[in-house]
Amino acid sequence: MSSSVLTAFVGSLQASMSVLLTISYGVLAAQFKLITESSAKDISKACVFIFLPALLIHNVGSQLRLETAANYVPILIFACATNFVSVTFGSICTRVFQLPRWITPAIAFNNTTSLPLLLVQSLNAAGVLAMLDDSADVVERAKSYFLVNAMISNSLTFAIGPRLISDADGDLPGSPRKRDRHHSNGSATSNGTSVDIEIGRPLEDESEETSLLPGHAAVAQPREQHATISSRASQLCKQCFEKLPLWLQTSLAFIVELINMPLIGAVTGAIIGLTPALQRLFFSAPEDGGYFRAWLTVSIKNVGDLFAALQILIVGVKLSQAMARVKQGKDSGAVHWKLFVFVAVVRYLVWPCLSILIVWVLAAKTGFLIEDPLLWFCMMLMPTGPPALKLSALADVSDVEESQRLSVAKFLTLSYVISPLIVFAVVGALKASQAAHGV
Repeated sequence: MSSSVLTAFVGSLQASMSVLLTISYGVLAAQFKLITESSAKDISKACVFIFLPALLIHNVGSQLRLETAANYVPILIFACATNFVSVTFGSICTRVFQLPRWITPAIAFNNTTSLPLLLVQSLNAAGVLAMLDDSADVVERAKSYFLVNAMISNSLTFAIGPRLISDADGDLPGSPRKRDRHHSNGSATSNGTSVDIEIGRPLEDESEETSLLPGHAAVAQPREQHATISSRASQLCKQCFEKLPLWLQTSLAFIVELINMPLIGAVTGAIIGLTPALQRLFFSAPEDGGYFRAWLTVSIKNVGDLFAALQILIVGVKLSQAMARVKQGKDSGAVHWKLFVFVAVVRYLVWPCLSILIVWVLAAKTGFLIEDPLLWFCMMLMPTGPPALKLSALADVSDVEESQRLSVAKFLTLSYVISPLIVFAVVGALKASQAAHGV
């Protein structure tokens, strides 16, 4: 028993150290001007819109089948429940103790993607996962479990995260008032001209009839051809939407906010996995009908594998930016140690204890969970760990002050500096899973 505990402890410690080293690589890359602030934002967007969806398509599609679909139902329920409790608890604490608003998502959303994926790889290399399941696909199964949980967490983060982190006056990102102010302000250039921040078009002559073509191509088009079918349809949809009751507009807007690229990737993977013909095309051997496996599936996997390391690398870049501001004598953002300790206790102590106890009771005392120690182990760790790296992105899109954005970056870095504390949750989850299984 002492040998297994030591193995689990060393394995989880190695996983945490790999995360810290990846952050340090980001710091070095920024210090040597290999990754600039603008390129870091581009990489972060690529992680959300390309790499993570590709990872979800491959891992969910390869593991989810009709005969195993029931395995993921407890994860969906557990993920929804833990996120709801975290958001409620974080909101209450923020209001009662008058904490900075970004503390709410820091408490509510933990890292459900990059850290668990790196953790799984390191635990497998250390032989920890073999203590629970010695099958050949143990790593891919564990990743699929974590990714299904990440699907729920990501959807809620992008949907309600900006609402949690924005000012209390309800002036939220994406709200009509915020959009009106954004379009009225635009992006100021040296001559005061308002410019579209995405493609650099002047805004003063824009209307629903403005061409979406690049500048030189748009000039070549006759004026009467600018009113495209798509622009007319968009205008019609907007008019119909504005005629709906306010409560229905709010509900539809929330549903639309839940739809994001990671969710689309997960749904695509689920469709592939639950459709036997598609499952065979994408994941079977070529001689068994897997005609997509050698080229399309491999390309999706290669792109998805970029996600975990790159997302953590960007944290190092943001930390380097904060360090540069300190050297220049500028405000680099303050992190109050009481807030840091409070969030750390919730993320590294309270949630591990609760999740391990709840899952152990469900596995050992009820028939709600299937007989799968690896599933139990993953569920115990799902609410555990440092705040989500997406907290930095939420600060960027919520128009908070620059000093607060850097405070968030420093807060995240400190949270990952103490990430080796997760070893105690890993060891506890391992022993609880083995106890529930009767090992």
